[in-house]
Order: sequence, then C-alpha cells, then structure tokens
Amino acid sequence: MSTIRDATAADAAACAAIYAYYVEHTAATFEEIAPNPDEMATRIANAQVRHTWLVVERDGEIVGYAYGVPFKARAAYRYSCEVSVYLDRASRGGGLGRHLYAALLQRLEELGMRMACGGVTLPNDASVALHRAVGFEPVGTYRRIGWKQGAWQDVALFQKPLGGVGPPGA
Repeated sequence: MSTIRDATAADAAACAAIYAYYVEHTAATFEEIAPNPDEMATRIANAQVRHTWLVVERDGEIVGYAYGVPFKARAAYRYSCEVSVYLDRASRGGGLGRHLYAALLQRLEELGMRMACGGVTLPNDASVALHRAVGFEPVGTYRRIGWKQGAWQDVALFQKPLGGVGPPGA
C-alpha cells in the first residue's frame, strides 16, 4: 500500500537520497553534485509557493517524489510548469510513477496550471513510456544539449495540457 501526500521539510533527506543516485550515476538529470538535505528542503519550500511537491510512501518509507516548478520566469509562462518524478530504484516499473504523476498533474491543474512540460534525457525508454502513459505528447528534442557522463546528451521534450483552454477564472 502506498500513500501520496504533500512533502514537508522533514522529507528532504529522503528526497535527497533518492535524487543522489540519479545525479551521481545517470544522465537523467544534468546536475553534477547531489544537493544535500538542506538544499532539498529549500527546493521543496520553493516549489510549494505556487506549485507543488508530493512524496509517495510505502510502508512508512518515502520511495519517490514528484514536483512542479515554474516553466520559465517571464509572466506569460505563469500558467505553465515543468514537472519531474523520481523513484527509488526498487520502486520503478510497478506503476507507482504513473500514480504519482497523475496525482501531481491533478494538483497542478487545481492550482491553475494549464500546461505541464517535461524533459527526458535520451535514451530512457522507461521515462518516455511513463510520460506517454500519463498523456504527455512528444514535442521535440534538444540535440547534444548537455554534457554528462563523458558524452553529449539529447533531451526529448514533452508537454500535456491541463485544465481549460484559457487562464484560470476566465
């Protein structure tokens, strides 16, 4: 049984531990130094100002998290967000990512977001499949956009409409 809930500062160490694997061993993120729990707590708080950060617990242990943050800083982008999901290695492949993503997207829609955007470093068949499974459409690929693990990395771009066609309250 798993539970999805809003993250708190107390979840920062668990989120940092999950993320550290991706930073240190994969090209899934272009960060090269894993953030410590204090930095992760700051990220959680910042995401919750206008967006959200959720964690998923299984048997009382945090096994993943998902968040939405501003897509870009300019005002015209205020109804768009960038989203990410990270699961610990033992929790991947069982559908938990789909449930967590669905909860995140629903929450962001409730908060007035109208477009969710995500990027996937290629190749990553599992992440591409996850994005497609929850309704994201591929919209392009940045070629050779980041240097990590001794090679140039491509990033596939995805987006998913949320809510209505106009701004909230229109």
